[in-house]
Amino acid sequence: MSAADSVQSLKENFADSLLGQAEFRGEHTVTVKKEALHDVLAHCREALGYDYLVDITTIDNTGRDPRFDIAYELYSYTKLNHLRIKSSTPEDEAAFPTVTDIWPTANWHEREAWDMMGITFTGHPDLRRILMWEGYPYHPLRKEFPLAGKPSDMPDVAFTGVAPLQGGPFVTCGGEGDTASREPRSAS
Repeated sequence: MSAADSVQSLKENFADSLLGQAEFRGEHTVTVKKEALHDVLAHCREALGYDYLVDITTIDNTGRDPRFDIAYELYSYTKLNHLRIKSSTPEDEAAFPTVTDIWPTANWHEREAWDMMGITFTGHPDLRRILMWEGYPYHPLRKEFPLAGKPSDMPDVAFTGVAPLQGGPFVTCGGEGDTASREPRSAS
């Protein structure tokens, strides 16, 4: 069964829940209603054999409604197929159902999405921060978060100054030249 066959199976089983599909360079994406997201993903695991949740990606579309998109990157080791399942939610309902019951590895993916973007996952067994410290009031990947960051009241945990690279394990060359010549290189 190819990824295109998987898309066809989703059309047959979830016709009323599919909002669209796309194929670009051999990658298939299916967009589904949020209400059917858990059932569609369970079908992908159980019936279609997508046994590996590669990643969960969240997208902040500030100024658009619905504001947040989520994309589940699925892979089947037995069929060697990749499939992307997408859904959306408005800002005031920034929550999706957890899929930790389908893929236990979703635990950390969902915690990261909560920590960085502020999207919650209903039914998650332990939804707490994974990268920032507990009590941090912001979600750094949201578009309203300033590029320069925000000052921290916890200097022992994070610093607000520029992180110096000089004297570290990497050497960088800023300024002119192409990207490859400016990339960090090992000092040895």
